Amino acid sequence: MGKTRLLSSLACVVFLLSATVLAHADEVAQLRERLLHIQPDLPIEKITPSPMAELYQVQLRGGRILYVSARAEFIFQGQLLQVQDGVPLNLTEQAERKARAEQMQALNQSEMVIFPAQNRQTAITVFTDTDCGYCQKFHTEVAELNRLGVEVRYLAFPRNGLSGDAYDSLVSVWCADDRLAAMTQAKNRESIAKQTCKHPVDKHFALGRTLGVQGTPTIVLADGQIIAGYQPAQQLAAQALKARQ
Repeated sequence: MGKTRLLSSLACVVFLLSATVLAHADEVAQLRERLLHIQPDLPIEKITPSPMAELYQVQLRGGRILYVSARAEFIFQGQLLQVQDGVPLNLTEQAERKARAEQMQALNQSEMVIFPAQNRQTAITVFTDTDCGYCQKFHTEVAELNRLGVEVRYLAFPRNGLSGDAYDSLVSVWCADDRLAAMTQAKNRESIAKQTCKHPVDKHFALGRTLGVQGTPTIVLADGQIIAGYQPAQQLAAQALKARQ
């Protein structure tokens, strides 16, 4: 009798859990439908419950976060803080960093220009332009970053858009037989052979725009933290090593 009751109780628990999961999935589907009705081109990646009751977290392409009430009657974009032991914790920043880190990890490394570290401890992803002065200055310190254990992974971000000399230069770098040498030559303001091929420059630029990149260099650390602009190698390496996962 006791065994029968135990099995019955377990069956009830499984049924209730299944019903809860189905109800949640249905609510998320309805919420997605309402949001897309409001803005059909909203680039929703996923919708999950936020730590705050009756509030959902909507992750957009590029890692941006929106918060939405269960019936999509209230929507806001901003920082959601949770106070723990009197200390505010920025939940939005945590979520956005996590999303960016996952995006960087999912990128095809064969489409990057990578300067590897011999004793790699972490990697940074850098949106770069060949004719950007601070990008050129940054590149002179890549060897030092590598020495400190930081791998540098370049993505293309032509600041003036998808045409012009800077764009052509980036395309030529990515189409070169030796991308590393071509990148260094371009950053040293040396001429490189103009080339065309099937390249990821446009795709990198689109990714940068969704991430909110406005200038170069823009650096994404392993934990998804963004650093806008140049930093000396020692300072950047310290932050990169601290952020490693």
